[in-house]
Amino acid sequence: MSGGQPRRAVVTGLGVVSPHGIGAETFWKTVADGGSSLGPVTREGCGHLPLRVAGEVCDFDATELIEEPFLVQTDRFTHLALTAAQLAMNDARLGRTDADSPYSVGVVTAAGSGGGEFGQRELQNLWGQGPRHVGPYQSIAWFYAASTGQISIRNGFKGPCGVVAGDEAGGLDALAHAALAVHRGTDTVLVGATEAPLAPYSIVCQLGYPELSRSADPQRAYRPFTSAACGFVPAEGGAVLVLEDERAARVRGAEARATVAGHAATFTGASRWEESRAGLARAIGTALAQAGCRPGDVDVVFADALGVPEADRAEALALADALGPHARRVPVTAPKTGTGRAYCAAPVLDVAAAVLAMEHGMIPPTPHVFDICHDLDLVVGRARPAEPRTALVLSRGLMGFNSALVLRQGGTPSSDRRSTPA
Repeated sequence: MSGGQPRRAVVTGLGVVSPHGIGAETFWKTVADGGSSLGPVTREGCGHLPLRVAGEVCDFDATELIEEPFLVQTDRFTHLALTAAQLAMNDARLGRTDADSPYSVGVVTAAGSGGGEFGQRELQNLWGQGPRHVGPYQSIAWFYAASTGQISIRNGFKGPCGVVAGDEAGGLDALAHAALAVHRGTDTVLVGATEAPLAPYSIVCQLGYPELSRSADPQRAYRPFTSAACGFVPAEGGAVLVLEDERAARVRGAEARATVAGHAATFTGASRWEESRAGLARAIGTALAQAGCRPGDVDVVFADALGVPEADRAEALALADALGPHARRVPVTAPKTGTGRAYCAAPVLDVAAAVLAMEHGMIPPTPHVFDICHDLDLVVGRARPAEPRTALVLSRGLMGFNSALVLRQGGTPSSDRRSTPA
């Protein structure tokens, strides 16, 4: 608190590395066009596995973007995170000298799988050549916190740092954790998630998920809210955002692109999709209350969109429970059907898309989806012109966590917010 006014966490920078390409605007162009980057799994050693379709980050050369010492110490998921963090900092015009002290900048990331590719390589060396051929960085490169640590080390940031090791919903929980750090006095937090779950070892671990799509057709492999829903398609990539105290951002001339207004999380159990209805509805209601919003204030919903019939039905019913009659009118979208579901990074990519949707005045469509079998105003085909000022982003994890995040456009004071009855 300063002068009786609470500190507010605003988004000032976006950094995206996704199957759609590198950079937020590249990502947005394909999202707005309703494009898809799903395709056959091409990674070495994966050709014989039953997972046929994924969202791969192509044309990503870490050696051109990251210094050698960081490359040899880290896994691909951290290479993606370091790149996204730098893009976010560039976008926010944030450098080491922008902060009064390195202790004023923190880092929070979420991770669901860790460094599987690095770990597989070292295990192969162990069993094929012996323990003398296993490097010392195996002890840190696989670790969930590796991206948080390496981003902070690379940039000299010494503020509050953390990691959320969880399922998909952890991406939104990390943003809430970062916003709380801002509320408590940290000026700036880099926050986000990246995943790289497409190494053979990582894919084999995922094959135990009954929700994983086995379809070999990129056009049909991931079609939530349809009668043909057959599971989700995994993906790599992710996003990092710069969150700042609104007053601190204003002092250094940074634009407040969106406000993290509310968040809530619940737990309903692994793969218990019918029960996720009540948990997700509770998270939505609590997040809206924290944001000072009524159901009718929500202009767009970025859905979790798992692609499992029971889960899709539970999400549609949760929206009806939480938003009442407005649930039939509010536009719903799931652009992740064009990138794949990047675990903890999936909802962070949705947050980036929500910020860009509010800035560009349009709601992006849901690729591959046309025959909707739920009572939702799902945006399909083409982007829908709109003026969204409040976005609701939803995420559920395979292990049973549910999370809801409310974003408001720019840094609009709460006294200027709409309050439309449901």
